[in-house]
Amino acid sequence: MASTSFQKRALEMKRKEKAEEKEARRAERKVAREAFRPSVDGEDPDLIGIVAGPQPIPEED
Repeated sequence: MASTSFQKRALEMKRKEKAEEKEARRAERKVAREAFRPSVDGEDPDLIGIVAGPQPIPEED
């Protein structure tokens, strides 16, 4: 009988560790999403300075 309680406790600890790891991954993803948000003025930082339309042909040497 005593061994079943130890097994149960081990399973509970494993489940708790897995839940904590999952929560940590969620927090990391949330921080990553916040880092890639557009700026406050609504303009995407990756597109700043890009002009729509035909692009100039690069000069070749």
